[in-house]
Amino acid sequence: MNNFENVENKFRRYKAHVSIAGTTQFHLRNPYVIAWWSAAFPGFGHLLLSKYLRGLVLFIWEVIVNYNAKINLAMVHSFCGNIDLAKEVLDVRWMLMYIPVYLFGIWDSYRTCVDMNKVYLLAEREDAPYNSFSIGALEINYLDKRKPIMSVLWSLFMPGLGQLHIHRLLTAFFSLVWTILFLYFSKTLVAVHHLFMGEITQATEVLDKQWLLYMPSMWGFAVFDSYLNTVENNKLFNSEQKTHLIKKYQSPKFKVRKGRILGE
Repeated sequence: MNNFENVENKFRRYKAHVSIAGTTQFHLRNPYVIAWWSAAFPGFGHLLLSKYLRGLVLFIWEVIVNYNAKINLAMVHSFCGNIDLAKEVLDVRWMLMYIPVYLFGIWDSYRTCVDMNKVYLLAEREDAPYNSFSIGALEINYLDKRKPIMSVLWSLFMPGLGQLHIHRLLTAFFSLVWTILFLYFSKTLVAVHHLFMGEITQATEVLDKQWLLYMPSMWGFAVFDSYLNTVENNKLFNSEQKTHLIKKYQSPKFKVRKGRILGE
C-alpha cells in the first residue's frame, strides 16, 4: 500500500518513487563522475543511476572477461615492474573482447546521465506528486532523514550495510553478495589472519591477486553510493515535507483578528 497512487496518470514525469525495494529518484549528477565509476568498474556508473539490469550485466561481464583475460594479474605484475611477465599472463582471446564493451560502459553511462539530468529538470518543473510511504507484507519503506556519516561508516565495515541503512535493498543485496565472493576467492581474510599472527610472507603468498584487485573498487563504490543517496534522500524528504505543509496548512496571508466579538 502506498500513500499516493497515480491512477489517472495525469502527469508526464515523476521525480521519485518509494517502493518496498527502495527509493528511486531523479536528481542532478555529474556525468564525468558517473563515467569515472564506469571506468573504475563497468556497471558501477549505471548502478549509481539506478539502471540495475544494465549495470548488473556489465558488472558480471567485467568479472568473467577480466578473470579469464588475467587483466588484474597483469596489472599487479606491471605495478611490480615485471612487464614481460605481465605480457605472458594475458590471454589475448579474452583481452581483445574486453576493450569494446569496457568503452561502451563508459560512454553509455555518461550519455544516460546527461539524459537523466534533463529529465530531472523537466520533472522538477512539472512538480508531480509522488508517494512517500510504502508498506507491504515483507517490508516498510518511507522517506525520512538519515546521517550520511553513518552510511559511510557501515559501508566501510562491509559493503552493502550502508545501503541497508537507507533501504536500498537491491544495491545492498548486490554489494553484499559480490563482496562475499571477492573476499572468499581472493582469500583476503586468510591473509588478514596470517598478518595478525605476524606471518607477513605467508599473508602475501596466500592472496589471489586476480580476485583481490576487485575489492578496492567494490569498497569505494559502496561508500560513495551510500553517502550520495543518503544526501539525496534527505533532500527529497525536505522537498516532500515542504510540499505537504504548503498544501495542508493555512496560508501565511491568513490573519487572525483578535479582540472582536462575532456579529458586531
